[in-house]
Amino acid sequence: MNERLDDTQLIRSIMDKDAASLEQLYDRYERPIYAFAYRIVKDTMMAEEVVQELFMRIWNHAERYEDTHGKLTTWMFAITRNIAIDILRKKHTRTTNQLGEPDQIMQMADTGRGTEEQAELHLMGLEIAAAMEHLNEDQKKVIDLIYFEGYTQQEVSDNQSIPLGTVKSRVRLAMKQLKERLSGHRRRENAHE
Repeated sequence: MNERLDDTQLIRSIMDKDAASLEQLYDRYERPIYAFAYRIVKDTMMAEEVVQELFMRIWNHAERYEDTHGKLTTWMFAITRNIAIDILRKKHTRTTNQLGEPDQIMQMADTGRGTEEQAELHLMGLEIAAAMEHLNEDQKKVIDLIYFEGYTQQEVSDNQSIPLGTVKSRVRLAMKQLKERLSGHRRRENAHE
């Protein structure tokens, strides 16, 4: 298969066990997935393990993706986050067991790309980073702890001595601001085209 398929066509072909489509999806998203995983696990080998596990899961369970629930990339990044957190959990368990300490695992929430596409993904990352800079420090901290460190809202509340309602409020307001800022940026971009 030499033709260039969109994400929906690729995932449908992967459901039919078309290996070339999986390779195309891998080539398209391996770099941003790796970067996202690395931000969570902070280790190159573990980040590579996360990427491998993600694409194995896509191959084995592509039928679980439903386009009515959102974009394929959103689904992929959610799975990546869960895999990364699971790997951190396992590492933490092995470390504490090797040290002879009690097995107390920190509970975490589970919940050939062209130059133009690479640039688009890079710009998307820059847009998100820029949007995050407009959040206040309290909002940035809870977003980072929950979405990149893998803590639950309750854990952030307990560990940071912040009432749970305040944590939820900060997350809700931060996500609203990010969404507005990113959609406003897209509208401005489209107006210039």
